[in-house]
Amino acid sequence: MIIIRMARGGRKLKPFFSIVATDSREARDSGKYLQKLGHYDPKAKEEQVMTQVDVAGIKTWMDKGAKLSDTVRTLLKKYKIAIK
Repeated sequence: MIIIRMARGGRKLKPFFSIVATDSREARDSGKYLQKLGHYDPKAKEEQVMTQVDVAGIKTWMDKGAKLSDTVRTLLKKYKIAIK
């Protein structure tokens, strides 16, 4: 099953997350993802936290049967990024 979730990057005490479409059986940080769909930087200023979110890409994967992780769904709702 395809899931849209976050993969952690960055370094110690400076986390940076990529929003990716991946197979749910892969490890979170394995680097094996199907498509990178955006970025999330929790340490950035409020207006720069969610950057370069590919809404069309997320819609495309959801039409193919992908599901959003709880965290990604919460972040999209919090920053008012409409998917449907």
